[in-house]
Amino acid sequence: MRRKKRSACAIPTAGWAIYLRTSSDENQKPEMSRARQRFAIQNNVLKRSEMPVYGEYVDVLTGTTPHREAYQRLLDDARSGKFSHVIVERADRFGRNDTEALRAIDELHEFGVAVRFANQPDLDPMDPDDRVIVTLSFTLARRESALLGIRVRGGILAKLQQGGFANGAPDGYINVNARTTQDVKELQGRVAHWIELDPERAPIWRTAWDLLLEDRLTLDQIAETLHTKGYRHRTGRPFVEVSAAGKRKHNISTLSNIFHNWTYAGWVVSLKNNILPKTIRGNWEPLVTTEEFERGLEILARRSQNRHARRKQDYFLKGMIFYSASEGSSFVRLTGSTSNAGRTNGGTPYYRVAGAGGVSFLCRDVDKQIPVELMRIQLDPELIPLIQASYTHEIAQKFGHLKPDEKFQFEAALKAIDEEEARMARLFASGKITDAVWDNLWAEWQDRRSKLRQSLETVQQEQEFHISNLDTALGIIAKIGVLYNSLERSDQKELLRQIVERVVVNAQGIVKLELRTPFAYLKDLTDEICGVNRREGFRPQMKIGGDISADFHPECSNWLQVSWGGRIRTYECRIQSPEPCRLATPHY
Repeated sequence: MRRKKRSACAIPTAGWAIYLRTSSDENQKPEMSRARQRFAIQNNVLKRSEMPVYGEYVDVLTGTTPHREAYQRLLDDARSGKFSHVIVERADRFGRNDTEALRAIDELHEFGVAVRFANQPDLDPMDPDDRVIVTLSFTLARRESALLGIRVRGGILAKLQQGGFANGAPDGYINVNARTTQDVKELQGRVAHWIELDPERAPIWRTAWDLLLEDRLTLDQIAETLHTKGYRHRTGRPFVEVSAAGKRKHNISTLSNIFHNWTYAGWVVSLKNNILPKTIRGNWEPLVTTEEFERGLEILARRSQNRHARRKQDYFLKGMIFYSASEGSSFVRLTGSTSNAGRTNGGTPYYRVAGAGGVSFLCRDVDKQIPVELMRIQLDPELIPLIQASYTHEIAQKFGHLKPDEKFQFEAALKAIDEEEARMARLFASGKITDAVWDNLWAEWQDRRSKLRQSLETVQQEQEFHISNLDTALGIIAKIGVLYNSLERSDQKELLRQIVERVVVNAQGIVKLELRTPFAYLKDLTDEICGVNRREGFRPQMKIGGDISADFHPECSNWLQVSWGGRIRTYECRIQSPEPCRLATPHY
């Protein structure tokens, strides 16, 4: 979470702040849990301390989130110096998010406030050895939360598969629970939960279904009819809201959702749990028959087909087009906007700067420049050996010696694990940690060692991966001219996003492409090769934009692909020897 800006803090006043936290689940009886926490805190810590108790902070909320009212108030009071110590029953009561809880403990320490745990009063979370135990407590608490979530989801799935309803009852039904008899307690628990038809609300929705099945009224008209009868949604919201000016608004979203809810036909449906319609019959009374429900779906589907669909514009460069007023100025993201969208043709789409009076460009004028700019990325086969040689040399310099800095870090981390294990072994031998804690720590050490050794092996293979990436990039550049124009629009967008970091439009509407790695790297590498050629006395033939064929001469044959007017053409071009063939870069 975002921390408040730190200011000069007051000197803490000697005293205890008690923090109690319980889950929001009523079945856990929070008042009993808080009583138990108070007893442990009083019996193990407070009765042996001469410091007064400043106050008590109580939260009834899960510890996986730091956004707890009393918890945040405790942190604010600590910054104000209102107490010097915070006491909780166990580390996981302070928070089940280990990162947030440890950061809060460190921050409290900076303000001179210490944190103690009633179940282990001598444990100091700022001591390096004790810190390991505290961290492990938070980790185990997070694991317990994850396991609890798995068990709850498993219980819900089991109930659904048995025909039960696991959520809040939909409008027209009510949730019912009752204590089970002795003979079914072992199978269903002490309390059984199910849903029943609501005698007050069910007739309203039976009326709504009858109106739909007549196939005469639209949803707006059904809402008007229910409103005329004085009916409302369960929340109290009317089916029709009338403004002061007399304008009527029909609240039909809930109405439509209910007409699509298989619960009313008596079926258990959960796409999340892969339970499809008409596979598991629910153990509650249906409001409508299956035949009536399916006929209602047919009526709604037929009406949807006849409804005029509003055309939605597809902005080709959405999310990757930016505006730059001049060279070196900052980038402003452009958004898609369509004027007169209600017209039959869907209106005219623009890329524009958000806000009134912002610059805008016709989408068609910008989009048609993309193929031309991509065609400027040309590959001459004779340049590939020079690129690969330069690239391999650079990779060898960075990775050829196993990246000594990373290797040192991995080895240092392995050594730190050995030292930590030796330190904890002394604590284990003195009886300060239990066998269970030792076993968990030992398993964690082995896992960390395995990951570090695997990372060392991975570094050795990185050179091969990087060379493979280069070959892939060269292959894409060699084929992009032909490939791009032959793809469908959706595939063109995907290919463009793989190659281009951003599309920049200047004030004149001219497009410039900023390439992603490794394509941008290949451009820099090509520029470097050209620089070497210049120093050796060769006249460079690289063309930056303009007529690409203008610099070629008939001494050396090479194949070059270019595109004008949306057509792909192939030329046999020649350049002066011994000038090597080059990679023509995008127009910058």
